[in-house]
Amino acid sequence: MMSKKVRPFLVAAILLLVLVVAKSWGKRHSEPAGRYEKILTIVAELLEELHVNPKELNDEFSKQVFKTFLNDVDPDKTILLQADITELKRFETNIDNELRTGRMELVPALDAIFAKRLAESQLVYRRLLSKPFDFTVKETADLDGSKQPFANSAAQLEENWRKRLKYMVLERYADALEMREKNAGTKDFVVKADSTLEREARERVLKIWDRTFDRLKNKFTLDEKFNLYINTVAETMDPHTQFFPPVEKRAFDEAMSGEFFGIGAQLSEQDGAIKIVSLVTGSPAWKSGEIQVGDVILKVAQGAGDPVDVAGFETQDAVKLIRGQKGTEVRLTMKKGDGSIKVVSLIREKIVQEETYARSAIVKSETGKIGYIFLPEFYANFEDPNGARSARDVANEVKKLKEEKVDGIVMDLRFNGGGSLQDVIQMVGLFIEDGPVVQVKGRDGDASVYRDRDKGVLYDGPLVVMINEYSASASEIFAAAIQDYKRGLIVGTQSFGKGTVQRNIGLDRNSGFMMPVSELGSLKLTLQKFYRINGGSTQLNGVKPDIELPDMYEFTRSREKDSPNALGYDEIQKASYLNWPASTDIAQVQTSYQPKVAANEAFRLIRTNAEWLSKVNNRVVNLYLPDYQALQKRIRTTVEQNEKLQSLENPMDISFMVADQQRIDKMDKDKGERFMNWLKNLKKDRYLFETTRIMEEVISKGKTAGR
Repeated sequence: MMSKKVRPFLVAAILLLVLVVAKSWGKRHSEPAGRYEKILTIVAELLEELHVNPKELNDEFSKQVFKTFLNDVDPDKTILLQADITELKRFETNIDNELRTGRMELVPALDAIFAKRLAESQLVYRRLLSKPFDFTVKETADLDGSKQPFANSAAQLEENWRKRLKYMVLERYADALEMREKNAGTKDFVVKADSTLEREARERVLKIWDRTFDRLKNKFTLDEKFNLYINTVAETMDPHTQFFPPVEKRAFDEAMSGEFFGIGAQLSEQDGAIKIVSLVTGSPAWKSGEIQVGDVILKVAQGAGDPVDVAGFETQDAVKLIRGQKGTEVRLTMKKGDGSIKVVSLIREKIVQEETYARSAIVKSETGKIGYIFLPEFYANFEDPNGARSARDVANEVKKLKEEKVDGIVMDLRFNGGGSLQDVIQMVGLFIEDGPVVQVKGRDGDASVYRDRDKGVLYDGPLVVMINEYSASASEIFAAAIQDYKRGLIVGTQSFGKGTVQRNIGLDRNSGFMMPVSELGSLKLTLQKFYRINGGSTQLNGVKPDIELPDMYEFTRSREKDSPNALGYDEIQKASYLNWPASTDIAQVQTSYQPKVAANEAFRLIRTNAEWLSKVNNRVVNLYLPDYQALQKRIRTTVEQNEKLQSLENPMDISFMVADQQRIDKMDKDKGERFMNWLKNLKKDRYLFETTRIMEEVISKGKTAGR
C-alpha cells in the first residue's frame, strides 16, 4: 500500500504531467511525423516544463551542447580536424531551434564528415603500427583528449595518433618483458627477443583499433549519433537527467533483474574502453573486493582459455563474453584506477537479491558489545505488500541487537547509493521521536516537509553512522537527519552530494507520459531537490562527517561536485525540530577523537598514498621505457601498501547472533560461504575497527544514551 506521506507527491507529479501534455498539444496543430522529430520536440517540452532548474534553451545552451557533443563523438581527438569543427559551427547556436521545431541538421552533417575522416584515420594508425616504436627516446604524452584541441592539420592529427599508439604498445611490451623475466628458466616457456615482443604488442594494438573502427563504421550509425546527441542535451541540464533509447532501457532493466548468470557488474563504454559503472551488492564482483567502480576491463577469458582483448568492444559485446553458465569461471584483466593491471578470477552466479538486504553482527569491544548493521541500499518492493522493505528489515535487526543488550549500534552506509524515500523516513523514525526528516522542493512552490509521525523510539542508545564518498541520496538524507538532530555521530568521509530526485518518463504523449517505457525511449528527469531539516541542501556539499577517516577514494574526483553540469547548492527555511537530549556530547567526542585520527600512522599513509596516486593517475604518460617501468613499479608498491593498511593484522572479534548463525548454517553451501566470507572480511576492516573505538569513547562517557 502506498504511504500517505508519499502519495501527495506522486499525485502532484501526475497532475503536472497532464498539464504538460495539454499545454504541449495546445502549442502545435499536428505531431511531427518522424521519430527524430518527435523525440526532439518532446524532450524539449519536458525539460522546459518539468526540470527542477531548467537552463533556458537559447544560443548559450546550444553552444554548450555543441561543444560537449563533438567532444563525445571524438573524445581522443584522433578523427575530426579543427576544419571540420569550423564547418559545423554554422549549427552551433541552432540546437535550441532544432529542439523546438524538430528539424535536425547538425547530426546528419556530422555523420557525413565523420565517415570521411574515419577512413582517413584508419590509414594513419595502420601506417604507424606497421613500423617499430623506439622506446629509448625520452618523451611524454598528454592523452587526456578533454584538455586537447582538435588537430589543426593532418600532420598534427598523425602526431596525436603516434603518441597514443606508442603508449598502448608500450603498455603491452612492458608487460611482456616483465612476464619474460618472471618465467625465465621455467619449463616450456618460450623466451622471445625484444623485437618479437614489440612486434607482437603492435599486432595486438592493431587488432584493437581495427575492431574499434569496424564498430564505428558498422554500429556508430546515424541513429546512435542521434541518441548521443539527445543524451548530451539531457545531461547538459544536469548529470542525472538522461535519455534512454528503448534498447538501452531494456538492457538496463535486464541487467538489474538478476535473471542471468554473471559477475554482477554494470558496464559502460567510455573513451573506447569497457568500464565498471556499478556493482550489484552481493554479486561475485562485489564480494571479490578486487573490482571497483571506474575500473577498466581490458581482457576477458573463459576459465583458463586465451583472453580476448575487449578494447573497442560495445558494452553488449563485452557482456556476452562475461555472462555464461552458472558456476563457470571468467577471468578479467582489469586496469585499476591507479593505473595498475590486475587479473581477477570470478565464478559466475545468479544475482542473489537476499544479499542486498540488511544484516547485522556483534562486535566485542574492550567495553562490551557493539551492534553493527550493514545496509547496502534503501531497497523496497513496491509491488508486493509483503515484499522486502529496508526500513522493516533494519527495525528487525535493531530489535535483535537490543535483545543481545548491545551497548551501542553502528549503521554502515558506505557505498550505499540510496533508494526508497519512504523507507529512509521510516528508518530515521526508529531512532528519533516524531519530527521532520527531510524537505523536498520542486521548481515552483514551497518545500514539503516529510515527517516521521510515530512518537515511539525503537532505539535510544548510542548511534554512529558510517559514510564515504559513495554514500548518496537516501543515505545522505539519513546521515543528515541524524546529524541535524545531533542524534548520533557521523564517521568517514564527505558523502557524494546527490540532492536531486529523478523520475523515468516514457516519451509517449498519447499515454500522458505516464508509462516509464515507450517506443520512442525514456527520459530520466530531475524533478526536485532534497534539503536537510536545517535548511541546507545535500546537493554538492553532501554530508560532512563529524569525525573524518581518510580513505583510498578521497582524491578520485568522483563526487557530484566534480560533474560540470551539477546543479548548485542552495538553502531554504529551516524546519522546526528539537535536538536530541545531550546533544552537546557529539561536539565533545569530535573534539577529543579527531586528533587521535590525525596521529594515526595508518590513516596518514593512506591519505598520502591516495593523494600521490591521484596526481600520477593523470593522462600525461611516460613513453620512455625505463621511466614507464619505474613508475609502474612504484604504483604497484603504493597500491599494495594501501591495501595492507586498510586491512587489520589482528582481526576483530565479530560474530553473527545465534539465530542468524543457525539460519546461515542451514543455507546451501555457496550462500553460507558467502555470508561467512563477508564476516571474515568485516573482521579485518580498519574503518569499522576505528569506528568501534569511537563508539567506545561515546559509551565510556555515558553520554549519547543518557535520556
